[in-house]
Amino acid sequence: MRKWVLVRYLHVALLVRLACEGARVGLVVLAVDRTRSTGFGGALVAALLVPGVIAAPLAGALADRVRRRRLFHGGCLVFYGTGLAAVAMLAGRASAPVVLAVAGTAGCCTPLLTGGLTSLLGDLLPPTALNRAFSLDAVSYNLAGIAGPALASALAAATGPARALAALGAAAAAGGVLVFALPLAPRAGGTPAPRPADLAAAAVLLLRNPPLRSLTWASGVGQLGIGALPVACVMLAARYQTPWAAGGLMTAMALGSLTGSLAYAWRPWGTRRPERTVIIMLLATGAALATVPWADSAAATACGFALAGCCTGPLFAALLTGRDRYAPPTTRTQVFTLGASIKTAFAAGGAALAGGWQSAGSGSLVLAVAGCQVAAAVLGALLLKEHRAEADGPLPETSSQPLR
Repeated sequence: MRKWVLVRYLHVALLVRLACEGARVGLVVLAVDRTRSTGFGGALVAALLVPGVIAAPLAGALADRVRRRRLFHGGCLVFYGTGLAAVAMLAGRASAPVVLAVAGTAGCCTPLLTGGLTSLLGDLLPPTALNRAFSLDAVSYNLAGIAGPALASALAAATGPARALAALGAAAAAGGVLVFALPLAPRAGGTPAPRPADLAAAAVLLLRNPPLRSLTWASGVGQLGIGALPVACVMLAARYQTPWAAGGLMTAMALGSLTGSLAYAWRPWGTRRPERTVIIMLLATGAALATVPWADSAAATACGFALAGCCTGPLFAALLTGRDRYAPPTTRTQVFTLGASIKTAFAAGGAALAGGWQSAGSGSLVLAVAGCQVAAAVLGALLLKEHRAEADGPLPETSSQPLR
């Protein structure tokens, strides 16, 4: 029974995350096809992503309080998919502000496709099954990151950009419908509206709870470096005069991450203290990336990226396990959505900083990325060291037990 619950959950996760990752490519291709403007495509992607970062606390707070969870989560996923289909219909035909507003409205549901969906695992499965479940959930992110953009490109070439984006929207909506097959019992009692203090509840936990604090800010600083890697890949491709490396190096890292996630799902380790696993994997990721500047070919560089990816797979699975373990049931979804938005913000900052690094060369940029991973590990250890007695488990008032 538990196995089939996880299988149904993974069907939902794969469908909606494929749509989410594919939409980033599909929106740009659609904008170029309809308006001949890559700038408008970039604006559409930003309109889809930025509202999710801002709306994460509210989306998480609502998800933690709503009584009919299947209706809420399923409805939000269907709404997201409908929004993508609406953009496919309106782009190039309606005014730009209208299209951007539609994309932005759909983007407000993005936190529920990522961290919000993951947070449901604690209510769907018993504690003994969660380590493997979070590892497989990390696999769904890896698969979506690899296959989503490729699927969007293939559909656009075969059927046209508008139909491709509409198909991605249909996939997200189908995932929303499948949420109703998950055994999420309604919460008992009423559904009080979130108060202003409730919106800050997760932020307070991420600052005061030692394990959550370590997990959140260490992974965030690590993402500051990871966000710069696409720029570094373009610079490395120019250095080796191998055009395939511009996208191929990130693909190698994604495949490595998929391999690491699968290995961790097969044989989880360090599950008693997932925050320590995150710190160790950050150090390992930094060490792998630090070998890249001395590689003498694009193929050797790809091996370094793949090795780094093998470390990020267990890192992400341990991060998800830690969030679930140390977050209280009353704010669990908010911790997941806010934590994901913090990582996204750090990654965006890393990409922006990398844009001004080009004069220093690809080697120094990759070393800076590796340094971010080491700095993140040190930060995580320091944040964990303070009040170590509190880090042995969740705070008394934040004991996490699955809601049934």
